[in-house]
Amino acid sequence: MEPNLQPNPLETDPIPKLIVRYAVPTSLTLMVNYLYNIVDQIFVGQGVGITGMAATNIAFPLTILVNAVALMLGDGCAANISLCLGRKEQREADSTISHALTLILASGLLAALACGIFAPQIVVLFGATSTAYAESLSYMRAIAWGIPFQLLCPAFTAIIRADGSPQYMMKCMMTGAVINLILDPIFIFPLKMGVVGAGIATVIGQVAAGCLALLYLRRLKTVHIRREDLRPTRKLTCRILALGLPSLLTQMLSALVQITLNNLMRAYGAATVYGSDIALSVYGMMMKVYQIAHSMFVGVSSAIQPINGYNFGANHYARVQKTFHIASLIAVGISVVWFLIFMVFPRQIASCFVSDNALYLDCAQHCFRLYMLAFFLYGLHMTSASFFQGIGRPGKSLLIPLARQGCFLIPLALLLSRSFGLDGALLAAPIADALAFLLCLLLARWEFRSWRRKGWLCKGERKYRAS
Repeated sequence: MEPNLQPNPLETDPIPKLIVRYAVPTSLTLMVNYLYNIVDQIFVGQGVGITGMAATNIAFPLTILVNAVALMLGDGCAANISLCLGRKEQREADSTISHALTLILASGLLAALACGIFAPQIVVLFGATSTAYAESLSYMRAIAWGIPFQLLCPAFTAIIRADGSPQYMMKCMMTGAVINLILDPIFIFPLKMGVVGAGIATVIGQVAAGCLALLYLRRLKTVHIRREDLRPTRKLTCRILALGLPSLLTQMLSALVQITLNNLMRAYGAATVYGSDIALSVYGMMMKVYQIAHSMFVGVSSAIQPINGYNFGANHYARVQKTFHIASLIAVGISVVWFLIFMVFPRQIASCFVSDNALYLDCAQHCFRLYMLAFFLYGLHMTSASFFQGIGRPGKSLLIPLARQGCFLIPLALLLSRSFGLDGALLAAPIADALAFLLCLLLARWEFRSWRRKGWLCKGERKYRAS
């Protein structure tokens, strides 16, 4: 196939325009994806109560883990495609999408099988209380059927974004969300199916969205699936996995944080006036609301990945640096807005889920204001990790989530909770956010200094043309 000689918008369009074009659909897509869990939580809270909310919270780490695998394959594939297209290596870009398709489908089936077999062990590991165990198990077994389709959507979001059609996945996810929104109250209230009904509604929505994502394969523009490349090779598979590993680690660490905090809420919540079930339910609610904010940061960070990948491959280093600077400012601005929301409106947010329990609302206000205390610093670590991933530096990209969650947040939560109980576990998050912010500033500074030493950037250069 002859290389495409037409100028690529990634190297010619103004950077702010590109970030908006790629970030908005991705953010909306992820928001819709997270709405599956939020809608479940709201209807379960209203229809089943605190125990039902605890049950859906127990299953939430599973959603994060499935997304982890999806983002590893999708982001790894998208990053390699962008680098290949920037270097005008069309054949390898086609091989990459073909490999990724096989890996995505196989991973979804294996994950569903594992969840179905080990569901009892999983809910115990994820922190189920004795009162919420039965409903947690029922909900886990229900949503296991949708895992292959749940995995398709976040994986294809990155790939379709790299193909130049970020709006398509937004339509897919919105279709699934509308179906879930319609079916949830029907299954929970008139049919009285409880948490199982919420799980079935979620699965039906995921199947619809996943099927629509598969249909896009006929419309690929910049790459093409080749039958001979559907059988993965070791070399290219390792390349996709290496580039996607930061996304996997970020999500897996998020799941590990959720599991750790679930167990700390259960253990130390019992020693407070709130009790284990309320503490566990509030933490789960808080994390689901947090995911809405998180989706905006993912949108910005994922938007810069194809821009950075293409321009780094094409040796447009000044454009890569400017993209990082603009995206970082946007991310910090979003962080400040959400920090104010979390500080000012915690009770109003919590009342959307449970409005007739004063103790629940008190606990929600307390948890929000401690856990989100440094949220105004949150956005930079995701932008930085995506920057390093996009330019083919998976080691530095891996370091950021590993440090924030694995080295800072989880150890601090375990250590501080021993001395300060529930408050200590919650305060670990703002400390980790501050430390991760400083780490990202240092890594970015060192990277750009090395570029100047190599002559890729002019010393002291700060402003560049948008093109």
